[in-house]
Amino acid sequence: MIDVAAAVRRALDRVIDPEIRKPITELDMVGDVRADAGSVTVDLRLTIVGCPAATSIERDVREAALSVDGVEQVRVDVSVMTREQREALTERLRGGRSRAQQFGPDSLTRVIAVTSGKGGVGKSTLTANLAVALAERGLAVGLVDADVFGFSIPAILGIAGEKPTQVGDMILPPVAHGVKTISIGMFVDDASTAVAWRGPMLHRTIQQFLTDVFFGDLDVLLLDLPPGTGDVAISVGQLLPQAEVLVVTTPQQAAAEVAERSGVVARQTGQRVVGVVENMAGLTLPDGSVMELFGTGGGTEVARRLSAGQQEPVELLASVPLSTGLRSGGDAGAPVVLGAPEDPAARAIAALADRLAARGRGLAGRSLGLSPR
Repeated sequence: MIDVAAAVRRALDRVIDPEIRKPITELDMVGDVRADAGSVTVDLRLTIVGCPAATSIERDVREAALSVDGVEQVRVDVSVMTREQREALTERLRGGRSRAQQFGPDSLTRVIAVTSGKGGVGKSTLTANLAVALAERGLAVGLVDADVFGFSIPAILGIAGEKPTQVGDMILPPVAHGVKTISIGMFVDDASTAVAWRGPMLHRTIQQFLTDVFFGDLDVLLLDLPPGTGDVAISVGQLLPQAEVLVVTTPQQAAAEVAERSGVVARQTGQRVVGVVENMAGLTLPDGSVMELFGTGGGTEVARRLSAGQQEPVELLASVPLSTGLRSGGDAGAPVVLGAPEDPAARAIAALADRLAARGRGLAGRSLGLSPR
């Protein structure tokens, strides 16, 4: 005779918490499961009061239980975890690691900081689309909007107004198009709010994004840095010295001179410049001709300058053309790599994602947690 309660519990393994992205049974959110003559009662423990995913989790629990043979009626008794249960959950999620160790030197997550010498080069739009393209390739991707003053990532990804969920001292980032995302824009009351902070506050904010926000096991963490070589760039260099840096420029020669500086500062903090992306390249006209609105050669020039005196040359990894689809997708919160994958800019960003994904996560110099016997 089938053990209905045990079968229901196994079925609940398929119910995934949409914020933590793990089965609710693994998160200890399922308490007692009782079966009696075709009727099943499931005790469901939510992580916090007012959990934004409560309705969808309860619905999925009912559907999973009803999928079991012999179950005709399901009752879900909803409660909230105690403080002790939440603390045990956060400890289990961190795997015994301290918050400071989430992206430490021994982390296998590949960290890529996207930077530019000046504003207005489309760095944030490029970063958001690159993150989505990497997630489309099956990678676990996180994105930190480190441009505290000019935050724009939530709007570009279509999650403006969404707030992170807090479980104990752990912040769970919203997920957009498969990308776990955090931004100071999620903590202000209005998108037009101006953030006017000086160095110490900026450093503390970036530090909290990297420690208090729980991203889980990521393949890639992207950081959208503010333009220039100011406080945030220096803080990221101090907090993530193992990070790789992707420099964004435009084809304009004057922009190339400024973009070089961001790569130089990254090297001064020990980071490695992994490549250059030229954004706003030629605009393809209806007749097939190309209009070079911002000139040509800027990306190649930045790569050449950053390669000087280096054992490993810095490559121009992509040249992304001007595209109304890229612009309109960012305005609408619909990344062009999803909404119009055949757009020339989308194809260039997809090729960039392929190149970066192919590099994988290096183990050189990192502890594997093994010891000889």
